[in-house]
Amino acid sequence: MNNYDKKNIPVTIILSIFAVVFILPLLYALYTSFLKLSDIDKLVGIQHWTLESYLRFWKDPNYDIPRWFMNTVIMTLITVAGNVVINSMAGYALAKLKFPGKTLVFFIIVATMTIPYQVVLIPVYVTMAKLNWLNTMASLTVPYLYQCLFVFMMKQFFQSIPNELLEAARIDGLSKIGIFSRIMLPLSKPGIISMIILNFTSTWNAYLVPSTMTSNSKSYVLIVGLNSVKDQFFDRTNVIMAGVVLITLPVILLFLIFQRHYIEGVATSGLKG
Repeated sequence: MNNYDKKNIPVTIILSIFAVVFILPLLYALYTSFLKLSDIDKLVGIQHWTLESYLRFWKDPNYDIPRWFMNTVIMTLITVAGNVVINSMAGYALAKLKFPGKTLVFFIIVATMTIPYQVVLIPVYVTMAKLNWLNTMASLTVPYLYQCLFVFMMKQFFQSIPNELLEAARIDGLSKIGIFSRIMLPLSKPGIISMIILNFTSTWNAYLVPSTMTSNSKSYVLIVGLNSVKDQFFDRTNVIMAGVVLITLPVILLFLIFQRHYIEGVATSGLKG
């Protein structure tokens, strides 16, 4: 073992401890969700596990889990797709294009990052009400197709791409759109994947906005729907934990699939060209 490996042993131990601490609640929720009510807080073998808690959610007509789940999927996909397109184009414009007031626009975008969303929630709600968009997918997606944090992040990525590469593309006859789609986007894949993961997580787990914009149970997303029925299961820990797993599992799977690109994106998001 070389000196470099020896120096990293304490760091590895500390990070491992943190990993265990953070993963234990999830493992407890997953384990408990498969137990019968009589086995709660007991260590039982896999032969005693059951899907009863999940089947209770999916089959009970009072809890429209399939509809809530599909609403969540649609909301998340539309929001993430919109953010990828709009934030990437905005970041490209701020990083590589020249236009009057660019510095002011960037300053305003950065300044809005300091404003808590609760401050603008009421004006957004009033606007959605005037447009008759409450209890529709539009109220859950349209106002959130752009996020200033991701514009800033994509601008930093695009700035790390050498201008000489863009000049060569212009000499070859590529338009601004061609440069953006054929050069900038492929080279910024780590940043785009980081944005997708962060945006997917925040949208999938969003509660404040969906609970404000929807009052009809048919328009609920998963986290709002599960929260609306949790009081009926306050004494059934296994059913509550099944709901926690249903909400958490998609985010974990997405991160596991794209973790290499995400880590690379976070590591390089602060570079400047």
